[in-house]
Amino acid sequence: MQWIIFIGIAVVSWLVQMNLQNKFKKYSKIPTGNGMTGADVALKMLHDNGIYDVTVTHTPGHLTDHYNPANKTVNLSESVYSSNSIMAAAVAAHECGHAIQDKENYKPMRIRSKIVPTVNLCTKLGYLAIVIGAIFSYKLMEIGIILLLALLVFQLITLPVEFNASSRALKELKKLKLLDNEEIPNAKSMLSAAAFTYVASMLSTLLEILRYALIFTDRDN
Repeated sequence: MQWIIFIGIAVVSWLVQMNLQNKFKKYSKIPTGNGMTGADVALKMLHDNGIYDVTVTHTPGHLTDHYNPANKTVNLSESVYSSNSIMAAAVAAHECGHAIQDKENYKPMRIRSKIVPTVNLCTKLGYLAIVIGAIFSYKLMEIGIILLLALLVFQLITLPVEFNASSRALKELKKLKLLDNEEIPNAKSMLSAAAFTYVASMLSTLLEILRYALIFTDRDN
């Protein structure tokens, strides 16, 4: 039964990732009616929300788009920054959704930002403890598993942050007429696929923790 659950979660995670890749490819080939690039959409959305202290820039890589609250930048991947596709508009709007969250002191985002250093430390120590514990001490392995729960909590807090950013993006795309009524459903499909990758990531982490827990239990017995 345990292996069926593991395989099921792994398959679901893979399907979610494949769905995102397919949506990305599909909507990156469909231009918007107004011809605005991802950078244009980002600037328009920021300024219409009274945000002028955030810089829109481009970053190398694929699906590397992110908002950095530390230096107030919306970082768009090269395939989004200069593209006038529905995909680019949706992704740019999503990242600006995070900028709006930052401006409005959206609580889940604040909590996530504050616990990042702790989560990173717990994750590194957790994996180290599991590796060492598997060789020398089962008790140390148990501590490692407990430390990894911090990553799971972080991913759980991330879910409302990401879904809320997508909701804000769709609202702004429609309100500011950055996409027309026929393009909005496509953007929604794209953003939904992206948002559920965070669910898949959380499930994968849960799967990994359960796997270590079973190894620990079997050896302890």
